Amino acid sequence: MRSRNLDEQKLENAIANLLRAGVVISAFVVLSGAVMYLGFHPWARVDYHTFHGEPEELKTVHGVIRHAFSGNARGIMQLGLLLLVATPIARVISSAFVFALENDRMYLLFTLLVLAVLLYSLFGSFLVA
Repeated sequence: MRSRNLDEQKLENAIANLLRAGVVISAFVVLSGAVMYLGFHPWARVDYHTFHGEPEELKTVHGVIRHAFSGNARGIMQLGLLLLVATPIARVISSAFVFALENDRMYLLFTLLVLAVLLYSLFGSFLVA
């Protein structure tokens, strides 16, 4: 019984470390993109009277990744936000893996359902368009 509690504690610690690492990495990516953006546009003024949304190419996962890896500062900031969104998705995937290993079908089913909802919320725009 004691080893089971120890294993569960190790699993909880691993998941907590995964979430911590995801948040820290995404914050670092967003901040590095922000520093780049402010370095390239030091005198940019904010216009609060007119709303300017993101360009169309930064509204898809593929576009964000392409712009981020080409060195675009706004793309790098958006990539950091995508990493922040991917953090709980990675947690759900790891939980599904653990439930599959434990042969816990009910929790695996619920976890896969949550994963499907999360992935649809991220990639569902491709299915609609």
